[in-house]
Amino acid sequence: MALSPKKRRNDDISDDEEEGDKAKHLKVEMSRNCPYLDTINRHLLDFDFEKLCSVSLSHLNVYACLVCGKYFQGRGQKSHAYTHSVQVNHHVFLNLHNLRFYCLPDNYEIIDSSLDDIKYVLRPTFTEDLLKALETSSKMSRAYDGTTYLPGIVGLNNIKANDYCNVLLHALSNVTPLQLYFLQEKNYIHIKRPPGDILCLLSQRFGELMRKMWNPRNFKAHVSPHEMLQSVVLCSKKKFQITQQGDPVEFLSWFLNTLHIALNGTKKKSSSIIYQVFQGSMKIFSRKVLPVDITEKEKEECLKKEEYKETSIESPFLYLMLDIPRAPLFRDELEQNIIPQIPLATLMAKFDGTTEKEYKTYKDSTIKRFELTRLPPYLILCLKRFNKNTFFVEKNRTIVNFPVKNIDLKEYLSADPAVRKAHPHTSYDLIANIVHDGEPNKGTYRVHILHKGTGKWNEIQDLHVSDILPQMIALSEAYIQIWELKKEVVNSPTQTKT
Repeated sequence: MALSPKKRRNDDISDDEEEGDKAKHLKVEMSRNCPYLDTINRHLLDFDFEKLCSVSLSHLNVYACLVCGKYFQGRGQKSHAYTHSVQVNHHVFLNLHNLRFYCLPDNYEIIDSSLDDIKYVLRPTFTEDLLKALETSSKMSRAYDGTTYLPGIVGLNNIKANDYCNVLLHALSNVTPLQLYFLQEKNYIHIKRPPGDILCLLSQRFGELMRKMWNPRNFKAHVSPHEMLQSVVLCSKKKFQITQQGDPVEFLSWFLNTLHIALNGTKKKSSSIIYQVFQGSMKIFSRKVLPVDITEKEKEECLKKEEYKETSIESPFLYLMLDIPRAPLFRDELEQNIIPQIPLATLMAKFDGTTEKEYKTYKDSTIKRFELTRLPPYLILCLKRFNKNTFFVEKNRTIVNFPVKNIDLKEYLSADPAVRKAHPHTSYDLIANIVHDGEPNKGTYRVHILHKGTGKWNEIQDLHVSDILPQMIALSEAYIQIWELKKEVVNSPTQTKT
């Protein structure tokens, strides 16, 4: 008996559905049991560099080969990733955008929990519990190659001449509020900038770098700042280069102000995390210097004019510049090998409200004095070591003596009772110290970092990380320092006795 056309059609549909279910089941089975997972070579995986196809140099739809570590575009039959899988027999790929794994040339998605560590290295995430533990943990992490490291205290690649950037990135990554802010991508990922503005790239790359530096599950004990530095070159319009030595103080000024703008900061004092952490304020008193070649009567007349009267303005700051006195030009035979030394307190006297300094221009001279009116939670001090003139740059090698704990800045605060009342705590501890070694324009930079979990100091120069005694830090040619305001005053045993 012949089947009706309707029944034959239904049978065909059911057969197709069955075949489709079998194919779907087979695909799920392959996704769960990929035979090529043991070919993945984690030693060769490096996600720190720009996500570009190694053949087409395109940044669109890029996949990483997990066997050799190279980047390729696409996964279709005519794509570079597909061609690579057929030619060299490498089969496991990771989409660098959506973090999904695929097997090529079969082109099925791989679902396996053993690959989660690769996802975490590419895009680390930090829970609230992990963030709290970072501050106090002294636990060493073990990289995939067996080396141990402290999260946050890892080497940064010096691609050519970017050590001036590396030391500053290290110092800033150990400022606790900044660290906690950028370790959580949700804090800044949704910030919108005007059309055509690329500054959001700076905040995103800085956050990515900081998460990699603090990642407790890295494959290696160092990180490359390549993508971060590329965003610096791009956003600074090539003012700061990877291939040319720069000045960390100039980079610090540009970076903090640009990052503030990238986070949609305004002139208000707490409009971004940068201002909340680093911004203080001072009062600047200025008066014009009287001309030398005038009579007493003319002096009296000048003093009556507004332009020669002392004026004052309130000015915010993100860092303080300290002037190191010039070393003596002539020394006797006994002192020719002595390096001059000066206490930090002597340099800070510039901000005591009474010390005056003359600033000359081609027109006239102005005498200024400075007085601090608001202390920031983290104080950045820059020591002016380099003096530029028409012909060359001269370096001042004077050693600045300072304690690493408990410097009290109360004497530099304004005597205004309201200012004093607003500052119950005025003592600072050093947390980062950037040093310049060698000649101007040719030297190298290193940084000393205090790890709060261990309470120990570390010296980092490019990929080299080592312990250092706090007594040795004060003997270096310090250039930039970051100090943390102490909120709790710990009483000594003698003070607690009644």
